[in-house]
Amino acid sequence: LIVLQTDESIEPELNRSFTGHEAPLYVSRIPSGLEVTPDSLASMETHLPASADLLPKACQYSVVGYGCTSASAIIGSDKIEELVKRTCDTRFVTNPLKAATAFAGHHGLSKLALLSPYIEQVNDPLRAAFSKNGISTDVFGTFAESEEAKVVRISHASIVSAAKALGSDSAVEGVFISCTNLRTFDALPEIQKIIGKPVFSSNSSLAWHMLRSSMN
Repeated sequence: LIVLQTDESIEPELNRSFTGHEAPLYVSRIPSGLEVTPDSLASMETHLPASADLLPKACQYSVVGYGCTSASAIIGSDKIEELVKRTCDTRFVTNPLKAATAFAGHHGLSKLALLSPYIEQVNDPLRAAFSKNGISTDVFGTFAESEEAKVVRISHASIVSAAKALGSDSAVEGVFISCTNLRTFDALPEIQKIIGKPVFSSNSSLAWHMLRSSMN
């Protein structure tokens, strides 16, 4: 797993998701900005090979996950895979955008409500990437927060309330909560119980995709 330097949520959430799985999870960090902007996200492209290179060399990996949803929309999944594989011996590379698209396809979802913490300049390429993959996000909400330190501290109650409101729209088939730094692990089942539709997040879909890929 390649984790943003500023991310406080993805490691504990993925460790909980992988409980009982026999394969160990190794983690490297990648430099990331204090604010989430198109420029700070794009800059991670230059650091990806070095971050992947820091993973233990004695291992051949089933899957490497790059943990940034919005940067995946800007850099592109194919480019991310190519950069990681330059320095890391892995069969498969995924990221939250790629994983969420696969999860939606697996469950037959094409009309999602999207809840994001990002500013408009970051939301636009993310929504465009989903659209390119045949997923509409016409129902949309954001906390409009650019500082990573504040994103991670958006409360459980705020996430549940916002996702519930979006997911209650009859036009959507499910809810996707974007950003690996949002704490969503405990919120997802609560929201799903309320709205009666699939609810998934950057971290839950990445964990799902990594686990499926590691068993293939």
